Amino acid sequence: MGLSFEDLIVGTSTEIGKHTFTREEIVEFAGKFDPQPFHLDEAAAEKSPFRGLVASGWHTCSVMMGMLVRNAFADSTSMGSPGIDEIRWLKPVRVGDTITMMNVVLDKRVSESKPDRGIVSTRWEGFNQHGEMVITVSSKGMFGLRNPGAA
Repeated sequence: MGLSFEDLIVGTSTEIGKHTFTREEIVEFAGKFDPQPFHLDEAAAEKSPFRGLVASGWHTCSVMMGMLVRNAFADSTSMGSPGIDEIRWLKPVRVGDTITMMNVVLDKRVSESKPDRGIVSTRWEGFNQHGEMVITVSSKGMFGLRNPGAA
């Protein structure tokens, strides 16, 4: 068994992965899921407040989720999430930007109604190659306990 509730330590910050956004993937994602001109077309994007092509915030969230599942929660006791509390898109993600994702454990508790699992509050943080925070996501996740009743 991989990562479980007991392994998640409040106050820890863990690097989950890095991803470089290409023009092709920005346009492809936008075409399918967020077809705003500043995600699809360089000329239109130049005239936008962004002054250039930028990734959809939903694209950035999707990339971060993929890294989290593949790199941190694979073979874990993850039972999904009851939801996202907050998303902040702080700076645009541009073509060629490499985002480093961090996962910070803020709080955790064993569920009162289902004592075989716990609820973990986390904040995902994404930083570009210049060290600028570009996104934060506050959420909760549910994880099975390795030893129910011992926590």
